[in-house]
Formats: sequence, structure tokens, C-alpha cells
Amino acid sequence: MIYIIMISLSFFIFGMMAELTASSSSSSSSSLRILDVVCKQKGLDNCTVSNCSNMDKIPRQNAATGPEWDSVQITTWMDRDRHVPVVNVTWKLQGDGSFHTIRGSEIKIIDENTNQNVCVQFHYSVPDSLNPNYKRWTFSLYVVVEPKHTYTITVFNIPEPDKGHYRIVNQTTIPECKDQRIKNAQLCQENGSLWDPRITATLTEKNDFILVEFDSAEYSEDYLVFIQNSSLKCHDWVKKENRSRLNVTLECVLSQLSQCEVKIQPYFLHCSNNCECAKENITSCPCSRSIKICMGLLLIFVSVLVYLIQKAFHRGPPTTPTSAEKQQLEVFHVQERKRVLVIYSLDHLLYKNIVLKFSAFLAAKCGTDVVLDLLDSARLGVLGSIQWLEWHKEQIERSSDKILILCSKGVQAKWRAMCGGKQVFLREDALSPIGDMLTPSLTLLVPYFIRSASFEKYIVAYFDDICSEDDIPLPFKITVRYNLMKQFEEVFFRILNTEKHEPGRVKQIDGLSEDKYHECPSGSALRDAIEAFRKYQLEHPYWFQEELLECSELEDQEATDESAENKRTVIDHLTCVLNSVQIVSEMEIQKSVVTVNKKGSAGETHQLCSALEFNSHTVEGIQLL
Repeated sequence: MIYIIMISLSFFIFGMMAELTASSSSSSSSSLRILDVVCKQKGLDNCTVSNCSNMDKIPRQNAATGPEWDSVQITTWMDRDRHVPVVNVTWKLQGDGSFHTIRGSEIKIIDENTNQNVCVQFHYSVPDSLNPNYKRWTFSLYVVVEPKHTYTITVFNIPEPDKGHYRIVNQTTIPECKDQRIKNAQLCQENGSLWDPRITATLTEKNDFILVEFDSAEYSEDYLVFIQNSSLKCHDWVKKENRSRLNVTLECVLSQLSQCEVKIQPYFLHCSNNCECAKENITSCPCSRSIKICMGLLLIFVSVLVYLIQKAFHRGPPTTPTSAEKQQLEVFHVQERKRVLVIYSLDHLLYKNIVLKFSAFLAAKCGTDVVLDLLDSARLGVLGSIQWLEWHKEQIERSSDKILILCSKGVQAKWRAMCGGKQVFLREDALSPIGDMLTPSLTLLVPYFIRSASFEKYIVAYFDDICSEDDIPLPFKITVRYNLMKQFEEVFFRILNTEKHEPGRVKQIDGLSEDKYHECPSGSALRDAIEAFRKYQLEHPYWFQEELLECSELEDQEATDESAENKRTVIDHLTCVLNSVQIVSEMEIQKSVVTVNKKGSAGETHQLCSALEFNSHTVEGIQLL
């Protein structure tokens, strides 16, 4: 009886010790903690750091834009007297005008393996969008991490908007200790990250003995040397005992071995029984020769089998090429010079530069006569905007030439204004001596465009890097919309009035594809202009609103007698032209849109204003100009 009680008590004590050990291990398994922060810097002495707390939110239109990642780096850092693995998180503020509303940043890091997290708030207010070195403001945080753990990092500026968010999120997985970036950390060294055993395994004079030699590791005292085999026990233990080079002799019957690979299992401080084994092949092992023979026979068998299958396959009926394979590429040579009238909106000075570079590319590379108001200001000043547009339209209608409409934010905004929406006055229109040419162009062209017989005369396109399909007014969605410069070759075939795809062949023109158009000087200048505006939009997300002028600003612009005369001419012409538009009712326009594009939402049809509304709103809008 006493014996049973002692045994039970022993098991109880052992269980309690195991539980305490496991608890201690789990509590120390996650070492997520902040090591260092970079907040105060030149020009920003008021930056402070605190634990996270709830912050009031503000209306979305008043909130600042989100931060941007600078880098998330995995490295080691000196902590007291040892190196530890860390993640260095660095982010930067946007270079736009919303910096005035920023009161700080918050960063939160979660260990997905243990659900442990740290959260820090940076409190500051920046005096300018750039620091004294004319670079964007940058902040950093160093956090101690664990190998093979995954961390989710979230950063956002405070205060946050009351609707939605501008947070940025990154998920980083820390590599194993063998990775070059963290192998020198003390934790990894204690797991054998720097151990190079330099194993040698050779047969002795008696073929049943294998001599194994290897270098010991700094943080492992015991090693298990073995050859893994299901039916044969062939292993031995060896202790370090302050030796740098260890050796052990294994006694094995080599004829019974299924492989000739010796393994060494170390026992480091942290990984214990789960430490990675070191491996080495045995020199002059007889089983390796038998394996090579078997592999050779298997290779011969597979080769013969593949040959027989191929032979049987080729006896079958001959395969016929698909329609795609039958088509042949044919280089098309432009033989006739065409003319194109370009309609656009002066959204921004950089967009104006894109239109000019695009026109130069059409003329220099494609041999096209481009009709553009910016390039024909003398004649436009004599005729006036409406007469100039009407004369060119009549010339194009009597030929096979085309009208190219470049859609952008300004085109969509001005179309909505013509349909009764808020009047739009753009800065570049006010600065231009010819004023807004898009509104009279739409007034003149839309009634002819919505007649299906006129579709072939019009090409609707937009620059995908700086615009989108949302910038296309609803009437123009009846026809095909082209993405520039990705689909420029298709656009040019439309200008040439030639089909690109024909039975059995596909035509192409050298140097007009998306990846080659910039190889010529005019194409390179166009690409640079598009890239400049794209970068500007990223740095100024509210650029279009900044280009809009209020009525008070517009009244400050001095109107010349000539521009006043032109506006009177436009209004007189609108009264005449728009009366003819009344034959196209709102129901007819909506039916055209529904027939061609059944997927269009009912909410969009409000843009197709009736002829009478179109008349009154447009005349009123031009009078305001």
C-alpha cells in the first residue's frame, strides 16, 4: 500500500514540474517587445511616444491621407550584451497638402503565432510637407521578434476619418535561424545556426565498421550518430567533453543497409530534441553502387517506354492547326496620310503637355495630319470656336477622316454641367486665350454622335495611367472605348479606316505596341509626359478639385473684347444647333444605351439629359464663361 502511494506521489510531483516547465516555456516563447523608436529628428523636436489610446475621429473630407511604407527590414540588433533578431519598420508621410491635419501616427504589430501585440502612438505636428532636407518625414520602430513567427504590421495617421480608413498593412514572416540576416543572433547561435560539423564517414578495413568524425558545436554537449534503417539498429552516443573534434565508430552490417547516409543529431539549448540533423554520405559504400545500378536500369526502362508511347502517338490521325495557329502576322505599311480632329479638356498644364506630345507622336511617327486647337490658334482667332469646329467637322464628314475624343475628368465634369449639374470652370481654360473648347465641341458633336450611322467617324479613348473609364460620359459608352497607349495600334487602324484582323492574318505596325511606342523620340517624350502627370496625381490626390475655379476667381480674369465676341457667337450658334437636337428625345437616347450596353446601371441614365434641358443648361453655362 505504501509502495503504491509513493509511486502515485512521484507521478504527481513529476506532472507538476512538467506543467511548470511548459508554462515557463510558453511565457518566454514570444519575445515581442519594442527595442527602439525613431521619432525626434531635425525640424521635429516636439515628437513624443506613448502607449496606444482611443483617439477621436474626424470627418473623412478633413482627414489626412495615409502614410506610405519606406521599408520593413529583418536584421539583428544589440540588446544589452547580446544580438537579437529584430524587424525595423519605417514609414513616411505623404507629400501632399493634408499634412496640416496630422497629429501623429499609430503602429500596431501582432504576433500571429502567439496573438501577442505591441502598439505605439507617435505624437507630433509637422510644420511643412517636407523635412529640412527637402525629403518626406520618416519614422521608425525596432521590435524584437522570434524566428519562424509571422507578424502583421498596421500603420495609420491620427486622427482617423469617421468613415473608411487610410491604414497600410504589411505581413512579414521571420525566416529560420540559418538565414544570413539573423544567424548571428544569440538565440540562433544557441540553436546551432553557426555550427559547421565538417563530417567525414569512411569504411574501416573491416567493412562492418564505419568511422565518423565531426566538429562539435559551442552550445551542444550530446550528439546521437546514426544510420537510419527500419530493420537495423546502427547508432551511438558521443559527448563533447571540451573537445573540438569528435569521432565514433558504428558497427553495422552493410549488406543490410538500405542507404549510405550517416546523420548526427545535436541537442542545443532551445531546440532540444527538435534540432536539425547534419548529414553526410559514407565513402565507398557498397549499397551506393547497387543503388546506382538500379537507377541506371530504371532510366533505361523509362526511356524505352517513352519511345514506344511517342511512336504509337504519331501513328494516329494528323492534327489540324487551330484557327489561332492558322493566323499569320503581317506587317502593314501606311500608304495614305489621314487626318484626325482631337477633342479634349484642358484639365491641367501637365495634361495639356500630354495632348501636345500625343499630337506630335501622331504626326511624326504615324504620319497623321492632326487638327488641334492649340496648333491652329491663328485660324481659330479669325473664325471663332464654333465656326472653326463646324468647318473641320464638315471637312471630316466629306472624307474618311476621324474625330478622336480624349476623355478625362474634365470631360465628364463638363458633360454633367451641360446636363444641369454644377458649372465647371478650370484654371487652364481661364488662362488659355481660346478658352473652353470642349463645351462647344460637345454641343456640336453629340447630336451627330448618338446616331448609330455616325459611330465610325468618332473614336473614344482615354489614357489609362492618368484617367479611367469612369471619366467617359454616358453617351460615348455606346461605342468602343480604347485604352491608350495599350490599345493605340487599334486606334491607329481606326484612323486609317483599316481592319486589323482579317481571315487568316493579323496586321501589325512596327513601333506602335505598348512596349515599343516609346522607342522613337516623339514616343519617348509622350511616355515621359504621361509618367510626369501620373506621379503628380499620386502626390496630389485632390489635384482636380485644386484646378476648379470659383465664380469670384473667374470674375477677376480680364475678358478681352475678342473673347466676348466669341462667346456671343457661340451662344447664337447654340440656339440654332440645339433646336435641331430636340428631335432626339431622352427616351431614344436611353434606348440606344440599353440596347448596346445592357449592363449599364439605371443610375447613370440621368446624364442623358433631354434636348430641352441640354439646350437651356448649355447656353446658360457658356454665358457664365
